[in-house]
Amino acid sequence: MILSVSRRTDIPALYTPWFLNRIREGFVLVRNPMNYHQVSRVSLSPAVIDCIVFWTKNAAPLVPFLGEIADRYPYYFQFTLNGYGRAIEPGLPPLGERMDTFRKLSQICGAERMVWRYDPILLTEETTVDWHVWTFGKMARELKGTAQECVFSFIDLYDKVSTNIKGLGIRGVLPEEAGRIAEAFSALAKENGFRLRTCAEAVDFNRLGIEHGCCIDGERIARIIGARLSARKDPNQREECRCLESVDIGQYNTCRHGCRYCYANFNARSVATLSAQHSSSSPFLIGTDQPGDKITDRKMKSLRTEPIGQLSMF
Repeated sequence: MILSVSRRTDIPALYTPWFLNRIREGFVLVRNPMNYHQVSRVSLSPAVIDCIVFWTKNAAPLVPFLGEIADRYPYYFQFTLNGYGRAIEPGLPPLGERMDTFRKLSQICGAERMVWRYDPILLTEETTVDWHVWTFGKMARELKGTAQECVFSFIDLYDKVSTNIKGLGIRGVLPEEAGRIAEAFSALAKENGFRLRTCAEAVDFNRLGIEHGCCIDGERIARIIGARLSARKDPNQREECRCLESVDIGQYNTCRHGCRYCYANFNARSVATLSAQHSSSSPFLIGTDQPGDKITDRKMKSLRTEPIGQLSMF
């Protein structure tokens, strides 16, 4: 099984001590986002975890423990680096610090285990199409050699996202603007050695050499672990998403970064309330067991099939 850590919150940045305790104890309790009292007991045995996909904007707290993690599990990073600043990403360290962390991770685990995410792309009076092209180019030059792939996407204005960005002048990207961005990004990515892919986008940029990508990537995992996986597309994701099925151990409304475009947080008050209930010693990310909880063992098994020979990344 593939372990997602996590689409729902930034565990490497905010909850590393808890995560380490969970892998040392060998299990985690995860609440169903749609049914609070439905709880899954998820085994973290290396015998059933084929690969961990870390999602983060600041993996610095996890860096000292990568050796311990690597002793148990294969892994790779989906690491988001934008240049928006505190008005839009108020809880993050300065971009330069996070880029240093990205480079340090690459030195430790190799460029093949690093995916640079430049997403979501949104527009304001300050963050124009030209601003994105300039920012992406500068970052691509500074990150050259630290990753082999860059993923980008355009903001989706879900209802809760629209509420969180109110008053900031943020808008979506028009088709003509998306085309200009994609064309410029394609040239910059090639100049700096990145394979460029989109994330959960219906628009087709194949003419520019930009493929549709997936974050839970079976081909990448096969190359990392040296074996094919028998896994289906994740049925819980939107139609355009090409990710394989995985088990996510995060919880919504628990990320303190406060990024205004984030779909995983409803509002700052909910985040503060839930975060205050966190204990690194609990098997739950937030709180502990409650009256009415029904805990069931999640069926977990390795998805590995036949081994494969040594393959190039792309």
